[in-house]
Amino acid sequence: MKRISRKSALFLIGYVLMLTAVVYVLVYMPTPYLIYGPGGANEIKPMVTVREGDRDERGTFMMTTVAARYANVIMLALSKLDSNSEIQRKEDRLHGRSEDEYAAEQVWYMGDSQSSAMEAAYTRAHVPYRIVPDYVYVFKVPRTNSVFEPGDEILELNGTRLANNNSIRRALEHEQAGTKVKVKLKRNGKLLTVQAPLTTITDSETGKQRPGFGVSIATVQKVEPKDGRQTIHFSSTDVGGPSAGLMFTLEIYNQLTPGDLSKGYRIAGTGTIDKDGQVGAIGGAKYKIVAADRQGAELFFVPVDNYKEAKAKADQIGTRMKVVPVRKLGDALGYLEKLPIKP
Repeated sequence: MKRISRKSALFLIGYVLMLTAVVYVLVYMPTPYLIYGPGGANEIKPMVTVREGDRDERGTFMMTTVAARYANVIMLALSKLDSNSEIQRKEDRLHGRSEDEYAAEQVWYMGDSQSSAMEAAYTRAHVPYRIVPDYVYVFKVPRTNSVFEPGDEILELNGTRLANNNSIRRALEHEQAGTKVKVKLKRNGKLLTVQAPLTTITDSETGKQRPGFGVSIATVQKVEPKDGRQTIHFSSTDVGGPSAGLMFTLEIYNQLTPGDLSKGYRIAGTGTIDKDGQVGAIGGAKYKIVAADRQGAELFFVPVDNYKEAKAKADQIGTRMKVVPVRKLGDALGYLEKLPIKP
């Protein structure tokens, strides 16, 4: 058996090192870019339940999403060949936030979208309801704070139940900056108690200085109907952002009222919504059109401000799906009410 010469061994080692370097650069080396493209078109009915609602639905309402993938060099090259992909810088999405802060913000927007959808549907269906503060949600945490994390739910302070920002202000009224208070919170579904240091902050309402945690927070509210039989429950979802508001509202309204609003059609769409039923613009309409078409949607509701972009993409891909612009919930409901029942 021949021995490998020293020259051959060095060549082999060099070749392996070079190959490793090439693989690292092409596959593993991080880049400052994201690739945006079509996400999914997910049926909403499994996500939303009205306690004693009418769940008869031959068709389906679908929310649409945009996919954002962290890109390596190979993915960047391949995306150039895909007319449904677009490259953007990560920083254009984060705007100085950390990844965790961005994710926490998207979770907040989804929850707020669901609350607004409930209010809009209850209002349209003439169901009496009330708004109840639930807990305080942490958005942004300075790097100097090692106690809180983005996405934390603050529940109690020194044994006092907290429901909103004002309750924190009242609970800290007689505390001093530089001291610590006992805080009960929920993180990733688990309860824990921490000793949180207080710092001096400027009150956003009064402009005066007072003790606080130094983190960005917001109040999460519950929407409660007067009649408990019309209580709405959302299952957990991995999707974030506010753009499913309109489609959530259509599904909720369909369950709150008798009959099948879907008329047997596969109905996709996008758009934020407020409690008065006004539909707001969103990002990524062109990607959502592609996602809906791939899932066989026959109808797509889009905010008026996004219609031009959505229609252009629909024409480009040659879909038979009807793209319908809407300004408010009533526009979508009116369109559906005039649809003939699908055979």
